[in-house]
Amino acid sequence: MKNEISSLAVVVIDREDLKFSAAHFTIFSATQRERLHGHNFYVCLELTSSVKNDGMSVNYTIYREKIKNLCLQLNEYTLMPQFSPFLNIKDEEPYYLIEFNKEKMYFLKKDTLILPLRNISNEELCRWFVEQIIEDHDLPEQKLITEIKVKVSSAAGQKHEVTHRLLNE
Repeated sequence: MKNEISSLAVVVIDREDLKFSAAHFTIFSATQRERLHGHNFYVCLELTSSVKNDGMSVNYTIYREKIKNLCLQLNEYTLMPQFSPFLNIKDEEPYYLIEFNKEKMYFLKKDTLILPLRNISNEELCRWFVEQIIEDHDLPEQKLITEIKVKVSSAAGQKHEVTHRLLNE
């Protein structure tokens, strides 16, 4: 039998249906933020993994469905960052009262998602997607994955990416 070569494969999942529409504003400082606006966000997932003895790496369909379901969770919501040092978020049923730089904004709770992020930026959204994949211990073949890369695009030609290297043993 010939010497076997250890190989890594990169699976790129970049499909038109991996998207969500959401409203947000990015916070730049204690006194400056964008106006509330929306985007059609597109998500791309890249998984670097070992190639198994059967010549396959990870089952990409499972990871595609995971990203698709995460996009559905965010779709058609106003997104707010839970951990921004510049926002104060209060629960005033049926609203969230969001305070920023002496401004008060009311958002219906049923239309708003408070995400465990520092800001609603493409970089933070990338990180959120990576964390959702890493924390889902039911995903098969996760031990084969050495690197997860997520790219989020909010406009043509404007894409951010976050890479997470896994130390699987």
